[in-house]
Amino acid sequence: MTISSPYSMLSVEDALDITLEQTRLPGAVRRPLSKVRGAILAADIAAKEPLPPFPASTMDGYAVVAADGTGDYPMVGEVSAGALADFSVQPGTVAYITTGAPLPGGADAVVMIEETEKLQQGNGVPTIRINQNVAPGTNVRPIGVDVEAGQTVLAAGERLDPAEIGILATAGIVDVPVYPRPKVAVLSTGDELVDPAQKPGPGQIRDSNRAMLLAAIRAAGGDPIDLGISGDTQEALERRVRQGLAEADILLTSGGVSMGDLDLVKPLLEHAGTVHYGRVRMKPGKPVTFATADLEEGRRLVFGLPGNPVSSLVTFYLFVVPALRKMAGWPDPALRVVQARLAQPLPLDAYRPEYHRATLSWDGRRHCFLAASTGIQASSRLLSMRTANALLALPQREGVMAAGETVDALLIGEL
Repeated sequence: MTISSPYSMLSVEDALDITLEQTRLPGAVRRPLSKVRGAILAADIAAKEPLPPFPASTMDGYAVVAADGTGDYPMVGEVSAGALADFSVQPGTVAYITTGAPLPGGADAVVMIEETEKLQQGNGVPTIRINQNVAPGTNVRPIGVDVEAGQTVLAAGERLDPAEIGILATAGIVDVPVYPRPKVAVLSTGDELVDPAQKPGPGQIRDSNRAMLLAAIRAAGGDPIDLGISGDTQEALERRVRQGLAEADILLTSGGVSMGDLDLVKPLLEHAGTVHYGRVRMKPGKPVTFATADLEEGRRLVFGLPGNPVSSLVTFYLFVVPALRKMAGWPDPALRVVQARLAQPLPLDAYRPEYHRATLSWDGRRHCFLAASTGIQASSRLLSMRTANALLALPQREGVMAAGETVDALLIGEL
């Protein structure tokens, strides 16, 4: 008897569209400045004051009245960063000033110290020789030249990296409106699995998927939750799935999504929520499953990932990462795509598009990215992911793509 799947075979593009359509953006939260690295800003940030808030010197030198020109002038005082001068510079006088210090009243320019000489003191007052003519405003940052009061310095949707965090600090924003990191729970399924610390018994293997996915979640900006391993019983699996739905925004199961008698995940997800797809035309990862469950606490996303390690990680990148990014507030959550040339010929699959693991590097001579295969592409061979920073989107057709042909490369790591 032939067993057929009740799920239609979707393209990767259609499956991803469904995934993102079903993904909801959570409400914004406020986090301290020290805790927002990598988060997405949830509101525009405007400067409360101008920057600088006073005319400031851009270098060490002497504050002068520009119209005085070159010549010898008495020094009437000194002003350094962090202090206001308690004197003013009148025509025919100068004042020593350090970088970043407020310009004293009366002065309208700064002559850099390299263009001056300090002469012998007379009557206890230092005399400074000015050797350069300057125009008003020379070596002075005017009020608001960097940022005007009320100016939007960061827009909602921007990712907060070090420079952005510095801008927030400059604007005095220490309680930052951001989207929270999604909590992502990981559950491995299968009686054959044991924890990596254990020695496998007869017919058993160590569970690599859970550690791999927990690390991938951290790298993608999620907050991982380890649900351990569930045996192949309905009761055990239901208990762990309920726990995942209660504790996380996204639940990942690994294994149990094919069509055998012990592949229990899809029926369980149908009972817990709505299964939106259960087969995708792709290699590897065809049985990947996506469901949603609407609870009082909010919508939960559930991905049933295949048990083979490579299939699990490839489907994680293609479907989970964009969903996680959208939930974290990314305006464009899709994987970045670049064009690359093949370093060697690659066989194609006549029945399914293939996501071939490859290492991209820049070819300076030909001014393009060069894609080198990571070797044998078996879905059980995790070594094929070891140096991969891209998935090559090989088209579905018979034959071979020749070396030098151009292909879309989806980025999954650093270039």
